[in-house]
Amino acid sequence: MFNKSEFLSRLQVSDVLQKYQVPDSVEPPPGGWVRAVRKALGMTHAQLGARAGVSRQTVQAMEKAEAERRITLDSLDRLARAMDCRLVYALVPQNGSLDDMRARRANALAEEMLRQTGHSMKLEAQGVSAEAVERQRKLLVETLLRGSSRKLWE
Repeated sequence: MFNKSEFLSRLQVSDVLQKYQVPDSVEPPPGGWVRAVRKALGMTHAQLGARAGVSRQTVQAMEKAEAERRITLDSLDRLARAMDCRLVYALVPQNGSLDDMRARRANALAEEMLRQTGHSMKLEAQGVSAEAVERQRKLLVETLLRGSSRKLWE
């Protein structure tokens, strides 16, 4: 069943996420973004700590936590604001859009379903042509995409 609210929500989120499409080559610097920006600004640990309301040692610990990918968003935001920066946080699909992700998932499910039934049909000497299998796959994908999105991820 087509869910209009879910569809509109997906469109809105996809539109926002388009702004965050970045090449795969964009990786955090080895020591993390906080350290890179702090050093580029010529700011010491103590200076950043004073602006963030924490000690020099806490800034060092936070930088280490970021480099190890275990910093909290709250801490990262606090340091960003102390450097007159803004923390930008988003979950960006790796390949394409949210609709592309749903289509890939529907295709994978359809292929698995057809593989299972195709195996049974062959055992009973009732195999179908490649064209018929492709037609069935396309119809199954369309049905999956029109149905409950939750079923795509079970």
